[in-house]
Amino acid sequence: MKLMYDLPEADARTLADVSKGEGLMYCVPYNIEGERFVKGFLAVTNRALYKLLDGELLLRVPFAGSDDFRIEVMYGSCGFYVRTEGVSRLICRFISGRNLARYSVILRACEILCEQPDSEPITNSLPERFCPKCGRPYVNNTTICPYCMDKWEVYKKMFAMTKGLRLMMCFPFIVAIFSVIFSFVVPWIEAKAVNGYLEPLTGTASGDRAGFLLIVVAIVSIDLFQRALSVLQSRFSSLSGNRFIQMLENLLYEKLESLSLSSLQRRSTGDLMSRVNTDTGVMQDFVTNQLPNIFVQGVSFLVALIVMLTINPLMCLFIFVPVPFSVFLVKKFWSTMNLKNRRGWNLENKVNRQLQDTFSGIRVVKCYGQEKNEVERFRQTSMKSAKQTERNEMLFDTFFPIVSFAIRLGSYLILFYGNMLLFRGAMALGTLHQINAYANIVYSPLVWMTSVPRNVSRFLTSASKVFEIMEETPEVGDIGLPIDIKIEGEIKVKNITFGYESYDPVLTNVSVDIHPGEMIGIVGHSGSGKTTLINLIMRLYDVNNGAIEIDGVNIRDISQAALRSQMGVVLQETFLFAGTIRENIAYACPGASDEDIVNAAKTANAHDFIMDLPQGYDTVVGANGYSLSGGERQRIAIARAIIHNPKILILDEATAALDTETEKLIQDALQKLVRNRTTLAIAHRLSTLRNADKLLVLDHGRVAEFGTHAELLENKGIYYKLVMAQQKMGAMPKADKEKKVATA
Repeated sequence: MKLMYDLPEADARTLADVSKGEGLMYCVPYNIEGERFVKGFLAVTNRALYKLLDGELLLRVPFAGSDDFRIEVMYGSCGFYVRTEGVSRLICRFISGRNLARYSVILRACEILCEQPDSEPITNSLPERFCPKCGRPYVNNTTICPYCMDKWEVYKKMFAMTKGLRLMMCFPFIVAIFSVIFSFVVPWIEAKAVNGYLEPLTGTASGDRAGFLLIVVAIVSIDLFQRALSVLQSRFSSLSGNRFIQMLENLLYEKLESLSLSSLQRRSTGDLMSRVNTDTGVMQDFVTNQLPNIFVQGVSFLVALIVMLTINPLMCLFIFVPVPFSVFLVKKFWSTMNLKNRRGWNLENKVNRQLQDTFSGIRVVKCYGQEKNEVERFRQTSMKSAKQTERNEMLFDTFFPIVSFAIRLGSYLILFYGNMLLFRGAMALGTLHQINAYANIVYSPLVWMTSVPRNVSRFLTSASKVFEIMEETPEVGDIGLPIDIKIEGEIKVKNITFGYESYDPVLTNVSVDIHPGEMIGIVGHSGSGKTTLINLIMRLYDVNNGAIEIDGVNIRDISQAALRSQMGVVLQETFLFAGTIRENIAYACPGASDEDIVNAAKTANAHDFIMDLPQGYDTVVGANGYSLSGGERQRIAIARAIIHNPKILILDEATAALDTETEKLIQDALQKLVRNRTTLAIAHRLSTLRNADKLLVLDHGRVAEFGTHAELLENKGIYYKLVMAQQKMGAMPKADKEKKVATA
């Protein structure tokens, strides 16, 4: 992240005059002064803050006597405040989207400089999020700006992806060469036939009839040969196209699987499906169909141009009279075309996203009787997409015929001038026919090229969406040579700070030591950071500061596959795949035997209800297991974790969906499961954590308490209040120890 901007010359002189002897550490822009937008800068030295605008020093705030640095987030903008001499002052205002992360680093740096003026400047490794050319945001975790993207780079990347298929893809180009040759040979032969055999002065002798028959046979043979090549071209194009799209879809899907959880959660399922299914198809069509056509038309145009210049240069010039005007129109239309194609893609993607959301939440839709509203909402969304498509098609279908007509104006000049020569006897009929044929060959590419910008724009839109995924850098990645360790279960969380946005921490300075085989309960109010801590230990996200170690090894140094393959997880939101119960239990251990699956189900108290189903373990559950009850789905998820036989077990509200009787059975099963395993359990019902070795209490992202159940009750802190509150609601029965503490 850029924290040292270049000051304008006037500002630099002013700063040099007023900050003699001070070291410049940061220089960042601010954008708002009063009610107007400005281009000002906030300079930070090791002694003070300097607010500069157009060569004028507006404010100087020394660090001595200053404290309480803070950022106040407003609507679309933020204010940077500092308390000096007991009064809070607004230093500057800035646009939040582009500068909030920058000022968060400045805030932390100012706090350090107040205490240690000679400390080294802190940095931030986050990449820039905005394009320096146009100021628009980059695609997440990339340096791709859809508006400033180099089009040739797209073609280069596209060519690089055809490795292994290039020989097969070259065949259409070979066929194209023959097609170009024959397209010029046939008019020449036809001209010979007209001039030598069909005009009144010739064609009377039998030998002439034999020659004419030979010409006809030659034309038919060429046509048959071309059609045979066309069949071969279609087959090779089909093979290469299918293999290309399969390769592209596999690469894209593999990349999606490697992306971090946060990257995937920023996009809807419908969006991702559209890129895998639709955009790859557009790219395949361009590579296997459009590119060979561009090659054919381009070569045909050049050769026809050369031949026309040889036969009659003046007629060749007639062809190009309207071309500059047509090229000018197409160039002017290009930006409009790109914008409308991108707008159409976004609206179509919105339709797919709405379909995915509705079908995923169909139970909620029906429970609230919102079917008609959803139908109307979909109708409105699809109508917007359809209208945008209609507008695009109407614009394209109106513009390109006009351009095509303008391009073909030259053919009327050729027709007029050629017939004038024919009437005067200065040109033979066959020659005029040959010139017209070559003129059509020249015009065909020109007319066809008017549709190329439309196809290219559509291709570039889809390709940019695919390459956004392909070039995205995973936020969580393995180091060059990651370690594959056999986990014993010791976990050390060392002073970690983490926020889904670096400037907004969810956890702050959290530290905890967990010994192998311990069961640690994690409790706290909603939003206190319990699930976030679990996600960090599983390394679904990387901490911003601090470290997490397992068996003395930083989890950043352990391969993600080795780390997660030795962890078992039962999440708060149970998810089952569409398939059999057997397949869902064995998902974490694909090679598990039937005996292992049954034992895991018995341990999770799921075997009995499974056997009551018509097809037992082979019963097919619907998407997300909607054919089962919530408790049944949860028990299958627990069985899935059990069969995994992990060294570290994570339970995120694992018994939340169970009734009291079933919960007791599950708790008994979990007591067997957690033996010799390090277990981290999150639960809102504190009774489920009564047997935990220790309890970690989080409050507003910080460790509030850590100790045994009895110790925390004795302290009468946050945990004590939670227990008392649940006992009043009857959610947690009182133990003898708790009764004594409550009456003390």
